[in-house]
Amino acid sequence: MRFKATVDNVNIFYRIAQAMEKLQKRCIIRFGEEEMHIICNNGVSDGSIQVWSQIKVPSLFSNYRIQSNAGNQITLALSTEALLAALRSAATPAGASAPLAADAEVILRLAKKDDQAVLSVHISGTTRMGRAVLVSHDVRIEVLKPQDAGRLREPMCPEPEVHILLPPLAKLRTVVERLRPLADEVVAIYANHAGSVKICAQTESARVDVMWKGLQNPGKSASDPEDESRDPEQMHGVLVSLKSLQKFLSSHVVSTTTIACICKGHCIILYVYIGEVADSGGVLTFYIPAIIDAI
Repeated sequence: MRFKATVDNVNIFYRIAQAMEKLQKRCIIRFGEEEMHIICNNGVSDGSIQVWSQIKVPSLFSNYRIQSNAGNQITLALSTEALLAALRSAATPAGASAPLAADAEVILRLAKKDDQAVLSVHISGTTRMGRAVLVSHDVRIEVLKPQDAGRLREPMCPEPEVHILLPPLAKLRTVVERLRPLADEVVAIYANHAGSVKICAQTESARVDVMWKGLQNPGKSASDPEDESRDPEQMHGVLVSLKSLQKFLSSHVVSTTTIACICKGHCIILYVYIGEVADSGGVLTFYIPAIIDAI
């Protein structure tokens, strides 16, 4: 089993790890020949938010080499906090100056240290003052057996009632933060086929609705007979945990385009694209389960 790659886009990788670290303490990474998958499913038994992502290898890596007896796939579990800490040495957080010059090299490789499997992160380069820097982090990992990796299954969901392109997640995050005193641990999210999204929070004595209009409904076809019989103004909604929604909104650090799909009484599925949809380098798929079908 061998794996080695140069991280060309360390800032994007860092932001993805940042979003995952907000969700769960551990994640699963599956390296393949053409795609890397990052999975957060530790809370599957208690109905927590899940993430199933696929990222094209060229969007993050070059000099990519992988070899295994499991169809050249390697699946491993690791600490999201440890991965984030390892990448932080080379990444440039938003609003900060770069710690290293632009020619810094970041290399990932599988290794063993004292009989412990690790994902080694080697960073070499120069500071802005011209001083040479060499940093190495070893992230402890658990390599999953092929049969265990084969049991990983993305959630099965019914056909969504509506798909809609969301406003920028940073703006949504600000709104949800302000709704928190009224949310009583849950919020309702509605959308329709006329380009509207509404977020509702309420207590016994007050209710606040925030609505966006003029959004796009991906995949909508005027020639579809079902579209002609559907009332485009009808709202379709789902009630979700405020805490889960806030965790999802931490992905605003990597988001450019986000599509929401509402499956009434079941879940809301959120596709966060890395880059624009047409030439996306990958997509992070979030599943937030419905609490109750009470809307």
